[in-house]
Amino acid sequence: MIKGKMLNALNEQINAEQYSSLLYLSMSAWLSEKGLPGFANWMYVQYQEEMTHANKFFKYVVERGGKAQLNAIAQMPVEFDSVIDVVEKTLVHEQYITALINNLVDVAIEERDHAAQSFLKWFVDEQVEEEANVQEILDTLKLINGQGNGIFMLDRELRQRVFVDSTAATTV
Repeated sequence: MIKGKMLNALNEQINAEQYSSLLYLSMSAWLSEKGLPGFANWMYVQYQEEMTHANKFFKYVVERGGKAQLNAIAQMPVEFDSVIDVVEKTLVHEQYITALINNLVDVAIEERDHAAQSFLKWFVDEQVEEEANVQEILDTLKLINGQGNGIFMLDRELRQRVFVDSTAATTV
């Protein structure tokens, strides 16, 4: 059974992951509108990943006998200044999610919830990968100043990304 503080923190994370998914879907729509189907695809895959993360937290809460609480999700931005702006905002958001995950680990340690600590390890590792992937795209965009032939080559590369449910093998 999940204790109150841990349950509250996990429920907040479910909602944060749902917000993340819709933020990335919004970014995907904006990028598609700007004629960048590869970037739009990359963000759409991010949307799918974040929904699986929300679902993984949801299933964990239920499996541990807790009550999952789904709250209203704040309006996410729908307009952006540039492709670089989108990717910079993505990096900042991923860093925010990393901080939330780290806070969850702190609560699990404080509550001596060993099952939650074990469960959260996957997310700690996932966030390292998420931030590194976004940083790599941002670095490339900055090298090409977010324009010219370079952006079209990067767009073509990002079009190749496909969704793989990395939570499937570890779903609770």
